[in-house]
Amino acid sequence: MAATGCVFHRILTRSRPSRPGPNKASSSSPVLCREFLSVVDLQRYSRDQGSSVYFPQAVLSGEDLYDITLTDGDCRLRVTLDPGLNRLVERNILQPGSVLRNTTFTPSMAAQLPECPGASEGRDSYRLLSVEVTDGAPAEEEEEEEEEGGVRRVDVDWDSLPWFGSEPAGPLVPLRANRSVFLPLWNNVDYSGAAWREAPPPEEEEDNEEEEEEEARRPAVTVSELRDSFLSGRRGVTRGAVQHQLIVRIINKSHLMYYGRTDRNCECPYKVVLEVCDRTGSVCVVLWNSVCVSWYCRLKPGDIISLRRYRVKQHYQAEPDDIEISVNSRNPAARIAILPESSVSPECLPAEPTYSFHTSKELLDRPHGVVCDVIGLLTFSGRSERIRSKDGRGAELLEYRWLRLEDGTTDQPIMVKLFSTSQPESHQKLLPLSVVVCSRLKLIRTADRTDAGFYLTNTTYTQVYCTGLGHHSEMSYRKLRPVRQFLQWLRSQEDGQVLSRALIGGFFIHPPPPVSLETYMKDRRGEPGFLRGAELQREMERLCYRERCTFCIQGTVTMVTYSHRGEEDRCLFWTDRASPLSPSSPSSPSSLLSKSSPRPPPSPSLSSSSSSLLPLPSTPRSFRPPLSSSSSFSPTSSAVSQLTPRPLDHSAGKSWKRKQLLPAETPKKRRPSVTLQPEQNNKTVILFEASMEFLENANADEDDDDEDASSFVTAPLLPAFPTVAVETLPMRYDHAHREEQAAAVVMGGKASVAGKFDLVPEDYYTLRLRALSDGVMVDVVFLPHSSSSSTSLLHHSNTWTSILSHGAFSSHTPAPSPADLIAMAAQLANQRLVCVLEACHLGGARTELILSRAFHLTD
Repeated sequence: MAATGCVFHRILTRSRPSRPGPNKASSSSPVLCREFLSVVDLQRYSRDQGSSVYFPQAVLSGEDLYDITLTDGDCRLRVTLDPGLNRLVERNILQPGSVLRNTTFTPSMAAQLPECPGASEGRDSYRLLSVEVTDGAPAEEEEEEEEEGGVRRVDVDWDSLPWFGSEPAGPLVPLRANRSVFLPLWNNVDYSGAAWREAPPPEEEEDNEEEEEEEARRPAVTVSELRDSFLSGRRGVTRGAVQHQLIVRIINKSHLMYYGRTDRNCECPYKVVLEVCDRTGSVCVVLWNSVCVSWYCRLKPGDIISLRRYRVKQHYQAEPDDIEISVNSRNPAARIAILPESSVSPECLPAEPTYSFHTSKELLDRPHGVVCDVIGLLTFSGRSERIRSKDGRGAELLEYRWLRLEDGTTDQPIMVKLFSTSQPESHQKLLPLSVVVCSRLKLIRTADRTDAGFYLTNTTYTQVYCTGLGHHSEMSYRKLRPVRQFLQWLRSQEDGQVLSRALIGGFFIHPPPPVSLETYMKDRRGEPGFLRGAELQREMERLCYRERCTFCIQGTVTMVTYSHRGEEDRCLFWTDRASPLSPSSPSSPSSLLSKSSPRPPPSPSLSSSSSSLLPLPSTPRSFRPPLSSSSSFSPTSSAVSQLTPRPLDHSAGKSWKRKQLLPAETPKKRRPSVTLQPEQNNKTVILFEASMEFLENANADEDDDDEDASSFVTAPLLPAFPTVAVETLPMRYDHAHREEQAAAVVMGGKASVAGKFDLVPEDYYTLRLRALSDGVMVDVVFLPHSSSSSTSLLHHSNTWTSILSHGAFSSHTPAPSPADLIAMAAQLANQRLVCVLEACHLGGARTELILSRAFHLTD
């Protein structure tokens, strides 16, 4: 038992029933803990048939339940979150590291049903009914105060603290469902927890030793013989387990497939499909339930495995004359072993996996749906986001990120929309300047669109291999000619050249939306139509953490603002005086305004609603020198490379007075893009190290003019508008701090870390839209410096109408300066627009809303 000073001991002992037992405990009164508590861990799992017993008065609207490990600084306590509070987790308000106060607990039934592993009837069990979540990362001056409040969070090893009550027996398991493993917080594809081990179980180690003593590595049965025996109805194969040893090589490995359902009880509802082969043919091997936990992390394509005690069945959803091999942990308990190639007789050795590598040049001519492998140098790694599943399980959120790969065969990059592949460690290493191999990707090509409209995405068997984990030296693809040709190109590149265009995180969209309303409406065939302003509000409130969704409204522009991140109190803006919510101006209806004094903090809500719609910029833009024409990827563009407003027509001979938006006495200091340690004459250190795995067998300049501000009118009060979030702006990749940057863009990452690095761009436009349907005001961010992912040249007139419909400035003419663009904003007055908005919930009360396209509606 923990010390008597423990908060849990003082508070929760009052709630214990006089007589132990689940019925008594469940009727006890709630107790309130006013002291500070910290969240040590947060674990998710799906409920089952018995879960509703624990929550008789709760509405179980979702499939998920959460167990939380709390600490008061003296001991730890595991409790279950009441389902009514699930939204706190889904919106990433309650998270590991959060500080809680005014927490209400109630005793619950015994922690788990008796048949559940690790169940203990005598163990105290509690449910968290209500809570106030404070900032999980307080400032240094607040830490001392919080320590006095009972939570000592500095230099504390939470895992060393004792448990309140009895010690959990064995590994932690879900408290309110008959499950043996937890799900990751943000998707159902990756694995989570120490149970997914890479070492074989002790009993399987013994089996391996027995097999090592065998004289010959010859299979007792082949794939062809199994198929013939099953289809001919031979009793030994169709009924009962097959004892004969089968030796096969893994050709493809699927991601984990979770099939847990709320109306069924299954401790470990997982399955994995392996495509395997021997000399006589190929077959699918299906791993079930706890076999997945024991073996998934150990097996990889190319491995030779021995199988015994398996069942042969008709292939699920396949041809009638095909079979599959079922491998389970019971009835019977299968025996699996990984064999070294040298131990298998040469005449029985299965063939190596085959690869079909396609270069970026070859992909230009490949048809929709082709499956291929790619290798490339990673130059952009997007932030993790989620979208709703469209396969009938609409409640499930699928996690993905965008990758940009270059292979030197063409200026066209390889864009990959990479969903989870049950390789969380590999995905964490997907950083710029890594060499990445993605296998079994599918080409997605949009009909009636340009070359910019295609990308690659996952299939069931997609696997990812990247620099830093030793993958490349173990895989057979390193010997193939396309890989060797890529490595030859890679050695010709220099670190500095690649770093100049390497970005990580930020908002990204691909393929680029159409540039005409007609094409856009055709692409939306079958999707919901336009939303009213209030409906947009409700949809935004439904979004979960990092959930991405596209919305469409009709509206007019009432204000345009140009700002620099962190200097929003010195902005340029135009406002339509006809708008009832526009600030008054002493000048003409289209006034060009500047303000140097601080303004009140912006209101977090919509102009006419109570819901926060935080808009943030879309397209990355660089302050560095322009890239060569070969780099057409949108996160790197320098169409506007200075903050100083420039006249649109330089040939008119007008002498424009320009004003520096940033105060001259506090110039912005830019830190270097990257810090390199090696010798000065070596320009390819990072890329050289990235390529070594294949060779080894490891078993903008600022404008400093001090100019007059007489051409600007000072407004008595600047408009209140949301500021840009750092999650929206991509970071310039810093190899010396790559781990910090990687931690900032993953699900649940600390966004504040991104503010320490160079962000591109740092200036942005905010447009205030009034919905035509109900007058609701919506603030959105628009960044026209470059099209977010356009790989084709944009050619238009650089009017507001053409800029909004293309989502970017024209690439054929000089871009308007911020001052010119604000001066031209009067063109937007009273224009009816179809606005395409990209929304992504960033956690807590923050939701970014980005204007990707706006099409003019004509009579």
